[in-house]
Amino acid sequence: MNRRFNRIVNSARPVLVDFYADWCVPCRLMPPILKEVKEQFKEHVRIIKVNVDHFPEIATSCEVRNIPTVVVFLQGKIQWSGKGVQGTSDISIALKELL
Repeated sequence: MNRRFNRIVNSARPVLVDFYADWCVPCRLMPPILKEVKEQFKEHVRIIKVNVDHFPEIATSCEVRNIPTVVVFLQGKIQWSGKGVQGTSDISIALKELL
């Protein structure tokens, strides 16, 4: 997964990564927010989810210490991150700056 993850986030288009865990109650609030973001940005942004329990090495390499955490990558570099439940508007503002 780590090699695949690196290939995905090295994209020329922004990649939004939702770091979560199945047991995390606040993490369950993110899917409808991410769905709104996806509808707003369509093919301009790729959204993926990473379960920190299944892929702790990816979470560690991205310095994720709290969940949920949303991280936006562009060409392999972290451009923005938000810890805790992020609103659609905060994520949208960050993405618009990259497009």
